[in-house]
Parts: sequence; structure tokens; C-alpha cells
Amino acid sequence: MIMWSLCFLFSLSDLILVFASSAKHLCPPDQRDALWEFKSEFSVQELDSSWWESDLKTERWRSNTDCCAWDGISCDSKTGTVVELDLWGSSLNGPLRSNSSLFRLQHLQSLNLSSNNLPGILPDSIGNLKYLRVLKLCYCNFFGKILSSLGNLSYLTDLDLSVNQFSGELPDSMGNLNRLSELQLRYNNLGGNFPAVLLNLSELTQISLSYNKFKGMLPSNMSSLTNLEYLDINGNLFYGPLPSPLFMIPSLIQLNLEGNSFSGPIEIKNISSPSNLEVLSLGENNFDAPIQGSLSKLAGLRTLELNYMNTRIMVDLSYLSHLKSLSYLDLSGNDLKFSSTLRLPYLGFLFLSSCNIVEFPKFLQNQTRLLLLDISVNQIEGKVPEWFWRLEIPHVNISQNYVSGFDGSADVIQRTGGVVTLDISSNAFREPFPLLPNSTNYLFGSDNLFSGEIPRTICDLVYLERLVLSNNNFSGSIPLCLSTYLSVLHLRNNSISSVFPEDFISNMLISLDLGYNRLSGGLPKSLINCTRLQFLNVEENRISDTFPFWLRVLPNLEILVLRSNEFHGPISSFSLPKLRIFDISRNRFTGVLQSDFFAGWGAMSLPVVYFEGDSQYRFSGVGKPYYQASVALTNKGSNMKLVGSGFTIYKTIDISGNRFEGGIPESIGLLKELIVLNMSNNAFTGRIPPSLSNITSLQSLDLSQNQLSGKIPPEIAKLTFLAWMNFSYNRLEGPIPQGTQIQSQNISSFAENPELCGVPLQKTCGGGEGAINQEQEDEDEDEEKDQVLSWTAAAIAYLPGVFCGFTLGHILTSYRHGWFMMISTML
Repeated sequence: MIMWSLCFLFSLSDLILVFASSAKHLCPPDQRDALWEFKSEFSVQELDSSWWESDLKTERWRSNTDCCAWDGISCDSKTGTVVELDLWGSSLNGPLRSNSSLFRLQHLQSLNLSSNNLPGILPDSIGNLKYLRVLKLCYCNFFGKILSSLGNLSYLTDLDLSVNQFSGELPDSMGNLNRLSELQLRYNNLGGNFPAVLLNLSELTQISLSYNKFKGMLPSNMSSLTNLEYLDINGNLFYGPLPSPLFMIPSLIQLNLEGNSFSGPIEIKNISSPSNLEVLSLGENNFDAPIQGSLSKLAGLRTLELNYMNTRIMVDLSYLSHLKSLSYLDLSGNDLKFSSTLRLPYLGFLFLSSCNIVEFPKFLQNQTRLLLLDISVNQIEGKVPEWFWRLEIPHVNISQNYVSGFDGSADVIQRTGGVVTLDISSNAFREPFPLLPNSTNYLFGSDNLFSGEIPRTICDLVYLERLVLSNNNFSGSIPLCLSTYLSVLHLRNNSISSVFPEDFISNMLISLDLGYNRLSGGLPKSLINCTRLQFLNVEENRISDTFPFWLRVLPNLEILVLRSNEFHGPISSFSLPKLRIFDISRNRFTGVLQSDFFAGWGAMSLPVVYFEGDSQYRFSGVGKPYYQASVALTNKGSNMKLVGSGFTIYKTIDISGNRFEGGIPESIGLLKELIVLNMSNNAFTGRIPPSLSNITSLQSLDLSQNQLSGKIPPEIAKLTFLAWMNFSYNRLEGPIPQGTQIQSQNISSFAENPELCGVPLQKTCGGGEGAINQEQEDEDEDEEKDQVLSWTAAAIAYLPGVFCGFTLGHILTSYRHGWFMMISTML
């Protein structure tokens, strides 16, 4: 009995220990309070971003629950202390304060606040989180110098401060980060020589300093980084010869030196052990001696970029035949030397753009494994040879040459398997339209000499998804098949003259550009089936219809251009929360715009996250920046063509040249990120709404040729970005507000307003003609302030519920990279 009792007690104690060891420790109250206080330090405002979808993690936190269960929080399994805070893309908005409660989380080992809007200087207090191993603060809008307190984080292994506005040199204290393995500082304004402090950090495996302002020569002792695997200094101001020891780092796998001013020869001494270098980018430099002979020693190279090296000496391709592992080769922008018997290794990707090639290189006949070939921007004449089709290259770019057709039988061409992308734009193709491989998915044939009707044989391309035939001379009607299954249809600037096609049944359509044709009839309501539509441009046609209110059922519509048609009738309020470009100018719209007319246009209220590397507009869903949509806009009184990055950063409204009357809606003040506003040449009456002063991003304002009265609101003088304005041909009166931007305007911007006075006009204010009734002025200002406050309050109440996120993506700046990125997502 005693033995049984002892056994029971021992078993019970073991069971208690098991339960005790597996019990979940709750987050300590002081850390929960610190997190809750940290949440309250920021407003939550979704950003108009090309790079991420928001995930509002802090909005799902609940104060009366265990913070270890909150989104983005991880705790130590034994103590319950918070060790990880990951609020990536949580739409936090506001500066990170030096006394933030964040710095009370003393046991943090990982902190990720990337992709939030935290404008300001990174606080010194960050150095108090001494146990941090991972610190990620990219895309945060920090500026100023990188503080020396970062050197206190001696446990740090991963530091990412990319895509901010940091400036100056790296602090010497970073030499204390002896455990640092990965350092990401790309896309900032950092400068000085190559940071010597990094040469003592022997644990570094990755260094990215690309797109900064570093300068000078690379240090000769870079071989001290014995564990370095990845070095990217692309897009800086480095110059001089490359140090030979750089190629002797045994661990080095990827080396990107592109976009600098390196010169001289490349000397790679005899390597005692095989080099591990697989990726080498040397393009866009100033090498003035042959380099390919030295490169032949790097037998393990898989990727070699020698594009636009500015060398005065031809690149001899025969030296590259020794690189048996090579699969990606970019020689664009160089003069090439090669023979017809050249045999390069079997490549997957070959870029020979802008190489002064005059015919299809015969050495391509042996390249039977190519996935992508770019021979654009050369001087190739004649026809595509029949042997070319037998290579069955999936992605082919022969644009911007003088190619006039295809050689080979119809059977050979049409049965060519595997061709996915075919770019023949900007060549000399004429009628008849060429037969195409049946496998074609993406066809780009703009800027040729095509004429006649679009051939019905194009309907035989059952895999076709994107068709761009802009800037030709096609006439007749649009084949019905093109409105049923395409995701991109661009027929801009042709002579298509039929009635607008009625049947758009594809829910795949994302971009439709039929501008600058002769289409008539109405805008087909079948477009409501195209629920993914983001871009709709029918400018400069003969379409006669009322405003298409049914478009509001399209949740993704971002760009709507109805400019220069025969649309007519009134427009009531509608909601398009993702709309960023709205152009209905030069039509015959009439009536009064309701005061809340602009209240459903959320995207024009959201800050844009943008940086210099973003040069191509990408539609979500399309996600391939290869083709570029374009729109004609009026900005600062001049016509302009908007392409590329303009779609990312421009937010414009143009309702000029119609017959609108009544007052300008006060809700215009909600659109605080609007850049261009053109309401000229209408019949608007009443006062200029003071809520315009809320549009803090406004750069161009045109209210000319209306019947506006009263004074120009003085608050407009505070719009520091407003570089161009036009108030001419109205009935405005009183003093012109005083501000640098206003006083610098041409006198013509205020012409034909007889009662206006003050600079820049010669008519002075006060006494006699133009005298001001001060009492009336004070009453007007009080009324205007009340209106501004009411619409500011409306904005605060309205914005949090208006938007559900953007899905766009990060790309490089060059045309060639844009084309390759488009392809790489398909492979």
C-alpha cells in the first residue's frame, strides 16, 4: 500500500511538472501596456503604395487579451516577454518618437517596422534595444544621418534600412557590430567613400549599398571580408580601377558593380582555387580596355552583365565560349565582334539590344535552349529568317529595327511551339498582317505601318492574352473575338471608325485603350463584366453617350479618360475608391456638381509611396511593366503625355471644357494628394472653396474661364507645391493672396478680373478703386474657416473606412530590365 502511494505521488508530481512546463506564459502587464501605448502613438492610414498590401495588424489588437496572441507579436516561451515585433505594412502613420513606449520592450530580439510611414529622424533610443538581432526599417521615410547609437546593438546580425532618405556617412560605431551578417542600405542618400568601417566586420555575408551617393575608389583590402557572398554597389559614384583582390574572395557568389564610373582594365590574377563567383554585373561603367579575356578565368559564372560599358573596344564574344556554365548574358549597348562559326555556351537569356547588329546573327542557330532573346534597337533589315522559328524561343524582342516581315512557310511559322511573347513593335511591317505562331500569348506590334482591317486570323490565336497594336493605320471594325478573352487591348491612334463594340464579356480585361480613333455610338454597358478593369481610355473619339455611372461597379478602376468625345448630360455623385486619374474634359457635360461629389474617391486622399527606382507603371493583375499605357493630359497650361512612372505618382482631375455650373463642390478638399486640378472653361459660379487649401500636394490649378466671384482664399498661399495657377476670366475681386508661389505667377493668370488687385498686378489695393471693406473681409474669413474645418472633419471621419489597399510592385529602371522582369514571372 505504501509503495502504491509513493508511486502515485511520484506520478502526480511528474504530471504536475509536465503541465507546468507546457503552460503558456502570459505577456507581462508592463509590456502589454507598452505595446498598447505604442499603438496609440500612430494614426492608421493606408498608403497608396506600389509595393505592398496593407495588413492592419494593430487594429486587431485587443487590450484585455494576452499580447502574446496579438498579430505581429512573438514572446519567449519560458518567460512570456516580448521578443519579436513585426508590424510590416501595418499602415502606421507618424514619427517614431525618442520617448516611444517601444523602447521599454528591452528584451526585443527582432523588430520589423518596414513599409510604414514614419517620417522623421530615427531616434537615438533605438540603441537601447541592446538584445536586437534583427532590425528592419525599410520603406519608412526616415531621413537624416544614421545615428551612432546603432553601434550599441552588438548582437545585431541583420540590418535593413533600405529605401529611406538617410544621408551622410556611416558612423564609425558600426564597427562594433561584430556579429553583423546582412547589411541592406540600398536606395538612400548616403555618401562618402566606401565605408572602411565595414572592412572589419568579418561576419558579413551580404552588403547592399546600391543607389546611394558613395564615391571614390574601392579599397584594396576588400579581401578581408572573407565570408562575403553578396556585394551590390550598383548605382553609385565609384570610379577608378577595380582592385584585383575583390575577385579573390573565396566565398563571393554575386558581385554587382553596375552603374558607376569604373575604368581601366580588369585584372584577375591566377586563382589558386576555383572561383565561386556565379553572378557578375559590370555594365554602365567606363572600362577602356578589353575585359573579356580576364573573365574567362571565372569558369563558374552563370550570369554576366556587360551592358553599356562605354568601352571603345569591341567585345570579342569568342572569349566567352569558355564559360560553359553561363546561362544569362547581357551585352547590350556594345559593339560586338563575332564570327558566323561562333559557338557560345547554351544560354537561357541573351540581351543584344543596341549593338549595331545589321542582320540576325547566325550563331543563334546553335542556341536551341534560349528562353528569352532581346535584339531590339539595332539596324536589322529584311525579314525574320525561317531558321529563327525553329529555335522556338518563348520570349522574343525584335522591336525598334527595320524588319519588314517573316520568311518561311505558313506551316512552319504557325506550328512553331513555345512562342509566348513576340515584340515586333517599331519596325517596318506593312500589310498584309503576318501569320503568327499559334502559341503566341503576348503580341506587341505598335508603331509599324500596318493598314486595312485588323485581320480576323488574329482570332485563331486562342492563347492570346495581350494585344498592343497602337500607332498604326488600321481601319474598319474591331474583331468581336478581341472583346471576349484578352486582358490587355491597346489599339490607340489608328483609324478604326465603326461603332464601339457592344459585347465585352471577358472578366480578364485589365487595360483597354482605344483612344485617338473614330469610334462612335455609346460606351458599351457590357464593360461591367470586366470586374478587373483598371485602365479605360477612349479619348479623342466620337462617342455620344451620357456619363457611364455603371462604371462604379468596377472596384479596381484607377484611370478613366473620356476626354474629347460627345458625352453629355449631368453627373451625380459616384464612388470609385481607387480612381487616380479622371479626365472628362472637352465634352458637353452639364448641370451642378453636388457638394459631396468627390467624397468617394479615396485613392486621391492617400499618400503615395514612391522612390527613384520606380520608373514603370504596373497594373495589379498585369504586373508586367513591359508595355506602357499612355494618357494625354493638360498640366500647368500645357499638353503632356503621361507614361511610365507618371501613373504611379500623378493624381489628376480634369473636367475642363464642359458646361458645369453652380458652385465648386466643397468636397474637393478631401482629395489632399491631388496634383493636377483643371476645372477651367465651364460656368462655375460662387466663391472659390477655401477647402482647396487642404490639397497640400497640389501643383497645378486652373479655374480660368468661369464665373467665379468673391476673393481668392488667402489659404491658397500656403500651398507650397502649387507652382502654376490660373484664375483668369472670372469675376474675382479683392487682394491677391501674398505668397512666393502666387507672386511668381504671370500676370495673365489673373487677367480679366477687373476687381482684383495686388502683386503681381500693377493695380494696388486700398483707397479708391479696389478698396477693401475690412468688416466684410473678416466675416468672409470666419465663414471660410468654418467651411475648411467642417470639410477637414469630414475627411478625418471619412478616410479610415474608404480604402482596401493597392497591389503594385517594385521594378528596376532600365527598359531591358523591365522587359526581363515581365518575362521572369512567366517562366
